[in-house]
Amino acid sequence: MFAVVTPDTIHLPPGAVVRLPGSWQDYQALNEQLGDRSSPRIKYRDGEILLMAPLPEHGRKVSVIADVVKVLLDHLGREYEAFTPITMELPQESGIEPDYCFYIENWEAIAGKNRINWGVDPSPDLVVEIDITSYTDVNDYLPYRVPEVWLLRKNQLVIYRLQGDIYTVETSSRYFPNINVSEVVTESLKIAYERNTSAAIQELRRKLTSEN
Repeated sequence: MFAVVTPDTIHLPPGAVVRLPGSWQDYQALNEQLGDRSSPRIKYRDGEILLMAPLPEHGRKVSVIADVVKVLLDHLGREYEAFTPITMELPQESGIEPDYCFYIENWEAIAGKNRINWGVDPSPDLVVEIDITSYTDVNDYLPYRVPEVWLLRKNQLVIYRLQGDIYTVETSSRYFPNINVSEVVTESLKIAYERNTSAAIQELRRKLTSEN
C-alpha cells in the first residue's frame, strides 16, 4: 500500500513516514485538512513537514507509559493535568503533536483552559514520546523549552532533561528522583505484553505500596 498526499487526500499505511518541503501555511492547510483525525501525525520544522502513521503497537505503549506516570504521580500525592492528543505550535517556527504530555509543576496555570496559548502559557513539564519509525527528534521540543522528555526507542526509555539550551540524557527524572523510571517502564511494558495493561498497573501499585 502506497502513501498518498494530495490537496484532497491524505493516506499513509501504518508505519509510513513522509517528509515534504513546505511552508508554515502549507502545514496549516494540511492540519485543517486532517481535522480531528488522530492519524497521521504531523509536525513542522525549518521549512519541512513530516507526516507519520503510527503502528498499532505505538498507541499501546503510549497508553502504558502514560498510566505509569499517573500511578507514580498519585503515589507521590502530586496534582497534575494530562493531555492527548494536543498540538503545540509556535507560528512560522514549529508545530508538533506529542504522544502524551503532563503538567506537573505548572498544572494550575492551565487548569480549566480549553485552549493553550503557546509562547504565553507554560509548556508541559513532561512529554512522553514513542519512536518506532525514527519520526521523533527530542530537539523538536527545544523551542518550547519542555523541561523533560521521555523517549521510548527500541523498548528502552531514555530520559532527556533540558540543561540550558540543550537536552542531555539523564539516569533519573526530576519529577521522580528516587524512582528508577526506566526500570519501572520496562517491567510494566513486559507485563502488559505478557498479560494486559491492567495487570501491569496493578503490579506497579502493589510494588509501590509494599516499598513504603
